[in-house]
Amino acid sequence: MPMNEIQLRDYQQECVDIINNTESGSYLVAVATGLGKTVIFSHIARRGRMLILSHREELVWQPKKYFDCSYGVEKADIHSNGEEVVSASVQSLVRRLESFSPDDFDIIITDEAHHAVAPTYKKIYEYFNPRLHIGFTATPNRADNVKLGEIYSSIIFERNLKWGIKNNYLSNIRCLKIDIGYDISEVSSQNGDLNVGELSSAMDIQKQNKAIAEAYQKYAVGQTLIFATSVNHARNIAMEIPGARVVTGETENRDEIIADFTARKIPCIVNCMVFTEGTDMPLIETVIIARPTRNASLYAQMVGRGLRLHEGKKELLLMDCVGVTGKIKLCTAPSLFGISEVPASIPQEEIEGQLITDIEDRIKYEMNKPQDWQINAHLVDIFEEENSYDTHDVNYVMLPDGDMVCSYDRNCCIRVESEDMTGNSRAVLYENKLPVKTTVRMYMQNVLDFVYNFLVTNFPNNHKLWDMKSVRKWGGQPASDAQKRLIYRNRKKLSDLDIDYDKLTKYEASVIINRIHN
Repeated sequence: MPMNEIQLRDYQQECVDIINNTESGSYLVAVATGLGKTVIFSHIARRGRMLILSHREELVWQPKKYFDCSYGVEKADIHSNGEEVVSASVQSLVRRLESFSPDDFDIIITDEAHHAVAPTYKKIYEYFNPRLHIGFTATPNRADNVKLGEIYSSIIFERNLKWGIKNNYLSNIRCLKIDIGYDISEVSSQNGDLNVGELSSAMDIQKQNKAIAEAYQKYAVGQTLIFATSVNHARNIAMEIPGARVVTGETENRDEIIADFTARKIPCIVNCMVFTEGTDMPLIETVIIARPTRNASLYAQMVGRGLRLHEGKKELLLMDCVGVTGKIKLCTAPSLFGISEVPASIPQEEIEGQLITDIEDRIKYEMNKPQDWQINAHLVDIFEEENSYDTHDVNYVMLPDGDMVCSYDRNCCIRVESEDMTGNSRAVLYENKLPVKTTVRMYMQNVLDFVYNFLVTNFPNNHKLWDMKSVRKWGGQPASDAQKRLIYRNRKKLSDLDIDYDKLTKYEASVIINRIHN
């Protein structure tokens, strides 16, 4: 269906309007998988020609159906010829730049923009002089330490997975963890994820493949897509599942297989890194992740294949295959909502088989207990060290979504939002739980500097509350009688806490009191 016959959803039209009113520059648009990014960029007003960049050759043809103008392709042995829209494989275009003028394109669209920092992309960006460069990504957070600030100045539009689910544009997700007995504790890191060869060796074991098949037979609902670590792993899993088909990069009749799968002629497809990006599969009711990953973008792309709504589909069942990981932290369902770790105080059985929206609420509830704020305070030190940031020893507490909060006066706190993929953030000041001031978005270190200067300038006498150096001096002392009385008077608000008043420290009491008032 060409673009002029498609009725845009309200949020899609809002995004198009924002882009059309942006005169020049390089910006990110962050929309979750399944919310129609191709529909959006096909409706952008063009003042000249458009170049679409994709990192895989098989993706370059897919946007064509959304355009009602001439459409050329640059990939392998196919060349464009002055068409209004040119869709190019990055690997091909980077070798053909001399065929184009630097001013040939008014707009450049980068699909799956989390790849944009790669040298091949940069070479293309440096060659062309477009009026606008818009990158589209499904993962706006910095969980993979992808720093896109050198390419894009800011995110101008965002609709994330949680928004899509809660507004009924995407399927809700029911989450299961299936222990198949793997041990990947000795698998080394590679390019921010796990070494693929070592991972495949640790995963592709007959006993574990049988466990995956058993889990499929026991729990899977309807049409099922399984992600494997390698081609052989995919084939070996499929051998254990009657009627399953394998799809790899070498599979030629892929469209036919997808059609039969959608028509329920094939119950299960096992693939190896084929259906992670850009593939339109309208009916997937179960996704099984048998390809452990630390890469939040990859994980979101795998799960994203099953998020589309479909007649008769109630929700997506997401099955994470788990085992022994040692110190390796893998992405699991909460990662989709920016939650890196489930508090140890939540028993696994309480969230097993629950909807992801309910899991988020459960985690937020648990993280609002003072014991967990204190436990998670050390995450600030990790954040500071891993990103080479200076928090100036401000007494922050890291929240499940990556935001950091510091209380600096009665009923007052300041919240530093987690940085986005451009490396930018902002600070929000709250009084009596209401936002009273918000900074502009800026580089994270600038936000941290702003907070410190704000506290030093305006609340120097409260340094015992917001300055961690001061907190360390008095925090371990026994709570005062005045603190205990105040907490006791508010005990109804804290009915879920088991507070040992005899062992309560001043710091613990201050955390509880600050949260009573904020």
